[in-house]
Amino acid sequence: MGSGGRTSDTAIAPNSLVLVTGANGYIASHVADQFLAAGYKVRGTVRDNAKAQWITEFFEKRYGRDAFEAVVVEDMALYGAFDEAIKGKSIPPRPHSKMALFRVSGVAHVASVLTFSPNPNAVIPQTIAGVVNVLKSATKEPSVKRVVYTSSSVAATLPKPNVEFSIDESTWNESAVKAAWLSAPYPPHHEWVVYASSKTEAERAAWDFVRENNSSFVLNTVLPNAAFGELLDPKNQKGSTAAMVRELFHGNVPAIEGLPPQWFVDVKDTARLHVASLVNPSVQNERIFAFAAPYNWNDLLAVFRRMYPERTFVEDLPKLGRDLCKVPNARGAELLRDLGQPGWTSLEASLKENTQGL
Repeated sequence: MGSGGRTSDTAIAPNSLVLVTGANGYIASHVADQFLAAGYKVRGTVRDNAKAQWITEFFEKRYGRDAFEAVVVEDMALYGAFDEAIKGKSIPPRPHSKMALFRVSGVAHVASVLTFSPNPNAVIPQTIAGVVNVLKSATKEPSVKRVVYTSSSVAATLPKPNVEFSIDESTWNESAVKAAWLSAPYPPHHEWVVYASSKTEAERAAWDFVRENNSSFVLNTVLPNAAFGELLDPKNQKGSTAAMVRELFHGNVPAIEGLPPQWFVDVKDTARLHVASLVNPSVQNERIFAFAAPYNWNDLLAVFRRMYPERTFVEDLPKLGRDLCKVPNARGAELLRDLGQPGWTSLEASLKENTQGL
């Protein structure tokens, strides 16, 4: 099974329709792109018509008119937010669209609350509601065979520099869940704790929903660490962690100070693991850790200097430490090989795409 030519043994049929939520986002746009490259149709949700316009134009240029369509879901936390998108109706209606003839076979729920507010009430309930709403909508449609949720590395742990420890499929970030619900004034960097708690609680809510409702579809989750790599449309995307790479490239050290060493993963590998989660029949009820290799900012600077010897970069940063966490990432590498990849994309290859045009 590979992005260019799968075997016939797939969990959802080739040329069927996949719903990707938050499709204009950094990771989600790559998820949509990888499904389209693999021969699937994609319906992508966005929050407003402006986002719908550019992402639709982008994919129409790459794959033609009838491969992708964008639909507007203004607030994923509202009850029934995804009902119409999963039923097969364009929102707003798209005249002469062939997509309405397809039923959704798989759902990739990538959208999340990325405001990085330190207020837990502004992030956690909405993130949980978005996941539960997707699953409720999927339950109503018998055509949906599989759902993959984009969780996060922080649903298992926050980085702990220079501390040796291990995580596995049973690890949850209990400390973040407990620490998130402080009252204002919030301590420094509390937004990261709140975000970690939101992803932890939302992923657990997804597993609880499937178990308690005896859902007919298969659920898998992907837990990516810091995503580096290509921005599909730099004009319309900032790229969160990819933006941090660009800030360091330009010498803006304050923009990345305080962000500890952790693991990276190329954004395309993360997207490919979403494809595997929906398409590969062997992937059932799994938490897949998208962790390629550990890094710190000095590792990135070393790669920059090798790739761009004619340029001058900032000096190495002091006392960064190392992420010594042991992660069960072999399954992710295996699934990438099943898709025709050599395994995890290297840091150098990922940074080369991340810094193109700079």
